[in-house]
Amino acid sequence: MSGQGNWRELRDRRMAEPGAAEAYEATRLAYELGRTVRGMREGRDWSQSDLARAAGMTQSAVARFEAGGTIPTLPVLERLARALDADVEVRLTPRAPAA
Repeated sequence: MSGQGNWRELRDRRMAEPGAAEAYEATRLAYELGRTVRGMREGRDWSQSDLARAAGMTQSAVARFEAGGTIPTLPVLERLARALDADVEVRLTPRAPAA
């Protein structure tokens, strides 16, 4: 069996475990938020240290956030948004009903 087949089997087994899909989704959202903040920071020509100072955080906390390494809290999102002159929007959108 190829290494790729082994990886797919392992991934499929892990994703079938209780809570795996939720954890994966939380990680995806953290990554997307981090990518957005990084883009906004770079758009201002700020370093991570610049953003950290403006948000009252450490540079390493900004780096972890941008890498998607932490699941952010609303207060952290608000601090980053304030530093970047942005708004935080949280919304729940109904899914389309199953066919």
